[in-house]
Formats: sequence, structure tokens, C-alpha cells
Amino acid sequence: MTTTTPQLVLASTSPYRRELLAKLQVAFVVANPNVDETPLANETPENTSLRLAELKAKAVAADFPNALIIGSDQVATLNGNHIGKPGNHENAVKQLQMMRGNSIIFHTALSLYNSETGNLQSRIVPTTVTIRNLSDAQIESYLIKEQPYQCAGSAKSEAMGIAIMEKMEGTDPNALIGLPLIALTQMLMNEGWDVLL
Repeated sequence: MTTTTPQLVLASTSPYRRELLAKLQVAFVVANPNVDETPLANETPENTSLRLAELKAKAVAADFPNALIIGSDQVATLNGNHIGKPGNHENAVKQLQMMRGNSIIFHTALSLYNSETGNLQSRIVPTTVTIRNLSDAQIESYLIKEQPYQCAGSAKSEAMGIAIMEKMEGTDPNALIGLPLIALTQMLMNEGWDVLL
């Protein structure tokens, strides 16, 4: 076992995850895991998010032989059906019309892979979000102002999207944005890396 401190790697190109990890005031590098995020046949949303988080963490391991690599993935569901990123205004309108008055579960999976030892820690941090019973005019106004077309469920909770939500239930508000920091700091401590020291 080496005595050098492992490098911290975020296996994600998401600017939201990068901003969240930066809150911990630790040095890290970003790597593109470049994995196929298509769900497998008959795969539950939870299993999809967990499989992809682990796949992302391991995908860049060859480039970082002494690193703690963070992988994360999120799958949103309404009544068990996958809700992805809308991609454009028209899809976002349809999404929010379908979601209004309903509760959406955001399954955010987190993995921390030690590329030197092969140790892998993974968990899912779910967040349930109830969307207000929005009018078509409210949906249109929100989308024009926020343009959350690259966010699952068209909802950016860290910005104006908080106004379309009636309530949020979960153990970590950061999980909804894409990186559960409470779970991550514990995983890092399990690897001997205490962000407080």
C-alpha cells in the first residue's frame, strides 16, 4: 500500500456536481466517465442509478491508479415510470403538466471507488418531491425564466425550481441536485479522508 494521499476524482462532467463537491473545500479533479446511461431491460430505477454510479466511478480508474473516485447518477420516477431530462421547452411543458399535483422520487446513487484497493462503497439517497398543482401559465412562465431542460423532471431546486415544489422529503438536500454530500463525507471518512481535518 502506498503512503501517498490518494487523489480525489469526480467522475462526472455535470457542473452541478462539480459545484456541490467544491463546497467541501477539497482539491479534486474532474474526469469524463463516458458511459452509456441507457437503462437495462427490466431494470428498476434504483438499480439503474446504482449501476451507473458504480460504472462511472470505475470507468476512469485506469487513469487514476491511486485515487478515490466519485460516481453518481440520478433517476427520477413518477408512479414507477422514468422521468428524464426534457431536452427542450415542449417536452418540459409536457413533463410538468404530467407531474403537477404529484410526487416524484429522485433516486440519487453515490459510489466511492478506491482504485488502489478496489474497495467500493455505494448507496442510494432518495428524495421525494411533491410538485404544486401548477397552472399552464405558471409552467410556461417558469420554463421561460429558468430553462431547466438539462435537469431531470425540469426541476432545478437550487434555483427558481424551488417555487414549483410543494414539499421535499429526504435526508440530504444536495442529493436532489445530484451529489449526496452527507453520504459522501462519511464514505470519505471510511477511507481515512476526513474533510474536516
